[in-house]
Amino acid sequence: MEIERLLESTNLLYSELLQQCWRAVPTGHGISFVTKKLKGKTYWYIQNTIGNQKTQYYLGVDSPELRKKIDAEKRLWNDAKPELKKRQKLVAMLSSAGDAVSINNSEARILELMERIGVFLVGGVLVGSHAFKLYSNMLGVRWQSEAARTFDIDVAKDYRFTVAIKNQKVDLKTALLESGMGMLEIPALNRKNPSTSFSIRGKQLNVDILTPMIGRTSENPIELKALKTYATPLRFLDFLLEDVQSAIVVAKAGILVNIPTPARYALHKLVISQRRPSAMHTKARKDILQAEQILSILIEDRPGDILLALEAVQSQPEKFRKQLRKGIEKLNSDLQAQFKREILEDISWW
Repeated sequence: MEIERLLESTNLLYSELLQQCWRAVPTGHGISFVTKKLKGKTYWYIQNTIGNQKTQYYLGVDSPELRKKIDAEKRLWNDAKPELKKRQKLVAMLSSAGDAVSINNSEARILELMERIGVFLVGGVLVGSHAFKLYSNMLGVRWQSEAARTFDIDVAKDYRFTVAIKNQKVDLKTALLESGMGMLEIPALNRKNPSTSFSIRGKQLNVDILTPMIGRTSENPIELKALKTYATPLRFLDFLLEDVQSAIVVAKAGILVNIPTPARYALHKLVISQRRPSAMHTKARKDILQAEQILSILIEDRPGDILLALEAVQSQPEKFRKQLRKGIEKLNSDLQAQFKREILEDISWW
């Protein structure tokens, strides 16, 4: 499969933006200090505004010491402005002068919202075709457009693990519904179950919340306490969430998210392609196409990544391995032969 490479200048700009976004800066975006007067006394609150939602946290009674702390925080916000402008310029360079893959404004607003409220800090992972889009900039290649097309933003979190971040309260459902973007809950098929999906009124864009299905098969939504919402359980999703890395969405001032490692994503897509019913043939073909493109670049540039992902396959159930073998047989003949020759040849357990 012929690989279309991004410009080397694009790769360098992306690396610089990623390094900068690893450093958290106090932006003050959507945050303000407000006062309330009660019985002759003045009380200070910090107000966090997300869309139409305003949340206030009590700071204390007005005093010179408290006002000094507030002024110091405001200075930090002001000092951070040059850093944010630099990141915004890098995004602009990647989007215009470079040939980086970007996303539309609605998608960017949703992902920026998730980053801001801490979804990715507490272990949320962007999966599905939006993750596939981000591999393009990460690996320095351009995908075939039909393989990256999607109307869903899929966010996954393992319900078994809760990452505790001090002073970090994540309420994803409320943030989405009160974002000011016209988000609505999509009712579950069983009206007794809570919703696990959201959509923007009048637009073809959904947000789906997912979690691994462990143990007995069940379609009942699972509560994600870390995100204060519910998720749809999916079999073998744990394989993706066991090994994730940071990636940058080329939008706004750069949006830092978590995505699965590319090799695991590709192998997982081969498995999922074999689990889809015949009525979803088009999606199954898209799964194979995404896997083919990722594996093509990894075999050439990073074969060790595939070997590490295959090591992790050993701990998966036999059904996973069986469906992976079937998925490999669906790869185009040239790639399939190369994969077996260069990757599988020395793997004894396979």
